[in-house]
Amino acid sequence: RADLGEIQLDEFAAVLHREGCQDRQHPQPEGAVGHHFCMGVSLISKQRNKDITGHGILPPAREPPTTPLAAESPSPHGDTASREPDRRITVIQEELFAPGQTKVQRYATLVVGQPGLWPLIRYEAVTTLCASLPGAVGLFLRSKLYPWLLGRVGRNVVFGHNVVLRHPHKIRIGDDVVIDDNCCLDAKGADNRGITIGNGVFIGRNTILSCKNGDIEIDDRANIGFNCEIFSGGHVRLGKNTLVAAYTYLVGGDHLHDRTDVPVLDQGRVAKGIEVDDNVWLGAHVVIADGARVGRDAIIGAGAVVRGEIPPFQIAVGIPAKVIRDRRTGRDRPPASGAL
Repeated sequence: RADLGEIQLDEFAAVLHREGCQDRQHPQPEGAVGHHFCMGVSLISKQRNKDITGHGILPPAREPPTTPLAAESPSPHGDTASREPDRRITVIQEELFAPGQTKVQRYATLVVGQPGLWPLIRYEAVTTLCASLPGAVGLFLRSKLYPWLLGRVGRNVVFGHNVVLRHPHKIRIGDDVVIDDNCCLDAKGADNRGITIGNGVFIGRNTILSCKNGDIEIDDRANIGFNCEIFSGGHVRLGKNTLVAAYTYLVGGDHLHDRTDVPVLDQGRVAKGIEVDDNVWLGAHVVIADGARVGRDAIIGAGAVVRGEIPPFQIAVGIPAKVIRDRRTGRDRPPASGAL
């Protein structure tokens, strides 16, 4: 089997499962991963003097369809958000199993996001060596080796056990940051900037930051609790000193659903973005929907769903979230005057 295209699917499926976000609690044994990685490198080495893929590790990007399904609609931020469908999510999903690609190309597209053989080998070597290594030795090795993969890493950054990285060259991290166990930092996208994390940020275990060709920006001293999920198809920002309680969900994108003759999955999506300003507290199980804006020093009660704008210094609760009190005066406000 001199051609890498003939490598059996189960060999790379083990690597995909090992690095995946879906089963972070049960990682694959390192021995199996090391076996598959060494087998792949051995086969690659045998082919180093010839074009093993025909057109490199990464295939040419396919242009998404651009036929509009709906008219433009105003964004709550005052600008106009295009409702032209963006099918890049389903295009990526389809290309993972598209004919004409080798297993190596598919894996590199999903995980590494950079052309060439060296980025793939470097990623595999670093993650196989130390991603799942427990204890102080693992913390030390990750602090030294993960900067080789990432776009930027500041001083005193702690990477916990089983931290998953996707398109790591588009992830930038400031000083004094903690990324707890089993987190997933996924900066996937064809032309996005990726994930930017400021100084003094804490990201709790099992939290997912996932770009769907969008950007995520977390400003200085933000504190994100356990099991949170932040998705971005446009731009999602958490301001300075933001406190995010466990199981909070921010979704910076929405599916178009205007047509009934086409599945929602195939109608594309729109992304207006999310803005959470400085000093905000989001309670447990809060949902921040696409297009929402939360003003500075606001508090969102546990379980609330924010769909529009919450003014600064307000306390909002409920589904949909409505303002009940002004923190500056301490006076209650009628629920009807709150923001949706």
